[in-house]
Amino acid sequence: MTLNDKSSLLHETLAATGSLLVAYSGGTDSAYLAYAAHRALGDRMLAVIADSASLPRKELADALAFTAEYGIPTKILLTGELSRADYVRNDSQRCFFCKDELFTQMETARLTLGFAQLAYGMNLDDRGEFRPGQQAAAMHKALAPLVTAELTKAEIRTLAREAGLTLADKPASACLSSRIEYGRPVTPENLWQVEQAEDALHGLGFPQIRVRHHGDLACIEIAREDLPRALSVTMLDRITEAVKPAGFLYITLDAQGYRSGSMNDVLPVTAITAAT
Repeated sequence: MTLNDKSSLLHETLAATGSLLVAYSGGTDSAYLAYAAHRALGDRMLAVIADSASLPRKELADALAFTAEYGIPTKILLTGELSRADYVRNDSQRCFFCKDELFTQMETARLTLGFAQLAYGMNLDDRGEFRPGQQAAAMHKALAPLVTAELTKAEIRTLAREAGLTLADKPASACLSSRIEYGRPVTPENLWQVEQAEDALHGLGFPQIRVRHHGDLACIEIAREDLPRALSVTMLDRITEAVKPAGFLYITLDAQGYRSGSMNDVLPVTAITAAT
């Protein structure tokens, strides 16, 4: 199919739902899905964003600004994953418990508000990755319209760019909990540490970064194209000065640079295959 064919199929798929709640995170995929659903369904759709300590304040503000800009109906749900012991213990299935909490609350909202379906922003490329949250989505019968339309991440960015959406080229940004090493409990305190450290690094002009939380040690991943700028003594000092106030005793720079899902490198193959 051509990209135009895929775009048409997406519109048809969304229109056929009748009415829809869209799980919205503010990332490019879910934002484009919310935008397309609004075009297909008008006020018979609602973008639902889950708010908790794992969502950076800036991400929440940006997400709400986007839907306000395009007139997309939006609802904030206060989710309680941090009250669930199976989430807090932070094993390889953390993402499942997070999405189970999200879709449980969305299903309650769906019934209360009278919407027909739930949907989320899984794209075609996501199918081959370690994402336990997809199991939760399937369990709650959440639709994946971008997959139905066979849209890849790159194609979604192209469609968003053609539509003039402001976040077409926004860097990927998973929840703050994904920065905390497996086995270390997820707490509001260590989520705050990561958020503060990453905000400080963004302030130094590094757009694509991760601060991986290993207790007293912060391991910083910077996009490879930005590593040369980071590797001067002066900049390393500035990075240390920026990150230490978040409460880390030791600061290190990952020589491989930023890569999505690097925390999964420590998981045994059995943990990954069991979730796919």
